[in-house]
Amino acid sequence: MRPILEARDLTKTYRAGDGEVRALQGISLAVEPGEFVAFMGPSGSGKTTLLQLLGGLDRPTSGEVVLEGVTISSMHDDEATRLRRDKTGFVFQAFNLVPLLSARENVALPFLLAGSGPGDPDVRARVDDALRLVDLDAKADRRPSELAFGEQQRVAIARAIAGRPAILFADEPTGNLDYATGIEILEYLYRSCAERGQTVVLVTHDAQAGAYADRVLFLRDGRVLEEIGLGRRSEHPARPLIERLALLGQ
Repeated sequence: MRPILEARDLTKTYRAGDGEVRALQGISLAVEPGEFVAFMGPSGSGKTTLLQLLGGLDRPTSGEVVLEGVTISSMHDDEATRLRRDKTGFVFQAFNLVPLLSARENVALPFLLAGSGPGDPDVRARVDDALRLVDLDAKADRRPSELAFGEQQRVAIARAIAGRPAILFADEPTGNLDYATGIEILEYLYRSCAERGQTVVLVTHDAQAGAYADRVLFLRDGRVLEEIGLGRRSEHPARPLIERLALLGQ
C-alpha cells in the first residue's frame, strides 16, 4: 500500500539576525492510510514546523512533501490552498470558532466558503455525521459561548473531519484543556481513526496524548531521533511511552 503522506529529506532554515536557524535538518518519513502518528520532542525540536510543512501551511527550504502521490511542496499558493481545503483538516490549540455561529454552522463553514449552499443535502449529512461522531448532535444549535471548552474543541474536530479529509493534522489540541477534558478530546481523535479510518498526525509535548498514537516520532534539533512503535490498541496507558522517553532524556 502506498503511503498517504511522505516527507523526503525536508529541511527548513529561517533567518535570525545575521545568521540562520536550521529548524529541520533532512527529515524523511512516511504515514500509512488510517495511521495515527504523533510527533513529540522538546520545545524548539521542530515538531510544529514539520507539521506545517506536511500540511502545506509552509514551504520547505529543500526536500519534498507528497500527499496522495501529489508533490504539494512545489505547488503555487492557489493550488496549495485548494489542496489543503480538499485533502486536509486542521485542529489547533485555539478553537477558532466563529462566536455568532452555532456549532452546526461552524462545522458547515468550510463548505460554505467553498461555494456549497447550506441547503445542500450532502453538506447537511456530512455536518450531522461529524457532530454525531463527537457526540454533539444534541447541541448542534448552540453557539460557542453556550458550550464548555472541551465541547468547543469537539466542534473544531467535527469541522476538520466533516469534509472527510485524506489526513487530519492536530497541533497541541489539548493544550488549553484540563486533564480530564483533554482525554475526552484524544478519545474522539482516536475514535475518528479507529472507527472511520481517518489518518491522524498529532503534535504534542504530552506523553498521555502521544500514547494514543500507533507510533511516536521523537524529534530533537530538527531531526527524528527515535521512532517508538506502540501499535493500535484499545487501551492507552502512558507509562510505556514515558519510560521510553525517559531513556531519550525527555
